[in-house]
Amino acid sequence: MTTTTTTTTTIDPATLAGYVDHTLLKPEATAADVAALVAEGSRLGVYSVCVSPSFLPLDLTEAPNLRLAVVCGFPSGKHHSTVKAAEAALAMQQGADEVDMVIDLGAAKAGDFAAVEADIAAVRAAVPATGVLKVIIESAALDDAQIVGACRAAVAAGADYVKTSTGFHPAGGATVHAVELMRATVGPTVGVKASGGIRTAADAVALIDAGATRLGLSATGPVLAGLDGGAGY
Repeated sequence: MTTTTTTTTTIDPATLAGYVDHTLLKPEATAADVAALVAEGSRLGVYSVCVSPSFLPLDLTEAPNLRLAVVCGFPSGKHHSTVKAAEAALAMQQGADEVDMVIDLGAAKAGDFAAVEADIAAVRAAVPATGVLKVIIESAALDDAQIVGACRAAVAAGADYVKTSTGFHPAGGATVHAVELMRATVGPTVGVKASGGIRTAADAVALIDAGATRLGLSATGPVLAGLDGGAGY
């Protein structure tokens, strides 16, 4: 991630960790890798771990403070809405607290935001009100008007968060500009998750300054270590 925004927030490592979905979504990930992710996330004090749905049910008895986020329709978003809804419902039944779904990016590119909203609504109906639904719009692949349209569709469909990126699209990941635009569009009551390419503490703080209320990180330890007081991470 590159940014020209000057960071203003002063944040300590423990506080920043509370923003983090500690993430492992590589297709080659193994059960042992996920177990290590959980142990590391617990040690770092992150908010949640985010994994692929094939790893559910996931034993978090040794990390009772961690929440569990699971991706849906990942990473392309080109799954049928009924398939996304079924995947989300099964994830919730198997212990997920949060679902991060990918929109149909082509529909957003075409300006068909009614289709985007309907797709999200199908997943929202499968996720109980007690569960959190985050909507990945792949912001780096959209222009500003398309970002706004996708965010409005997500809010209309009942999303709890809009999220920048899967981290797998060649267009790139989170940017300060996209997060600022997403925050301005959804207002103060819907969350904004920045993910994709966040490798340094400066990146993380800049995105929080821009309006992010959650961060998706795979390099969580190095990011926390880059803050003042982060030498122990």
